[in-house]
Amino acid sequence: MTLDPSVFEPWLQRWQLIPDGAPIAGTWASLLPVRRGEAPAMLKAAMAREEQHGLDLLAWYDGDAAVRILERADKAILMERAMGTRSLKAMARAGEDEAALAVLCAAAARLHAPRGAVEPKGLEPLSVRFRPLEAAAAKYGGVLVRCWDEARALLDTSRDARPLHGDLWHDNVREDNARGWLVIDPMGFHGERTYDYAVMLTNPDFPEVAADPERIRRRAAFVAQTAALELDRLIRCMLVDAGLYAVWSISRGRPPSALAVAEIAATMLGVN
Repeated sequence: MTLDPSVFEPWLQRWQLIPDGAPIAGTWASLLPVRRGEAPAMLKAAMAREEQHGLDLLAWYDGDAAVRILERADKAILMERAMGTRSLKAMARAGEDEAALAVLCAAAARLHAPRGAVEPKGLEPLSVRFRPLEAAAAKYGGVLVRCWDEARALLDTSRDARPLHGDLWHDNVREDNARGWLVIDPMGFHGERTYDYAVMLTNPDFPEVAADPERIRRRAAFVAQTAALELDRLIRCMLVDAGLYAVWSISRGRPPSALAVAEIAATMLGVN
């Protein structure tokens, strides 16, 4: 997206903020590191409607394993900014793959834990999330047919349904010096908890990690054991998620390289 720095100005004045870094162009919004007084924060402005379910979920987390929302308006929010130095992406790339995955699994467990507050309304059900696969399977065939078949099977046998982050990978869990690892940028889905673990299997180098099927197999086994998940069901979720990423790429005129990940997942299911 094109970054328009002027989108921050109304919120800088309204919430008495001082810029504290370069602006960042996100997928659905523009971000700016700021300070309010001495406290670091992150301003997110010009948000698309796609952000709203995720913000409702972030508010529901109420700072438990996630950054806190400090201010919220119609098209902007001010969030706590995690200030640690460690990166899960850097850990994984430096050979600490399982240590990074363990942090992600621990974050998922805390996010999925029961809460006293009523669940946010309007979270997107996985039945809606998976729907683009139906048309894509009919139009393009190939492994996308398997993706759609597995999506339907997962929905028909759904269990352990709850609010889902939806994009729980290495860049969306940040270290804070005072509060430990904190989650950012939930998408806001609702469905089986297993799906929240799928995206971490192929990141932080998705879809290039498809060149190493054994690494995916090793990651899946580790995550399934750590999070007490059925391995086959976790792989099915990965297959569906890779298919959805491929459909997203096609819709934007990009090569559907995630299909290679889907092929690997389908092969893993074929021998399990």
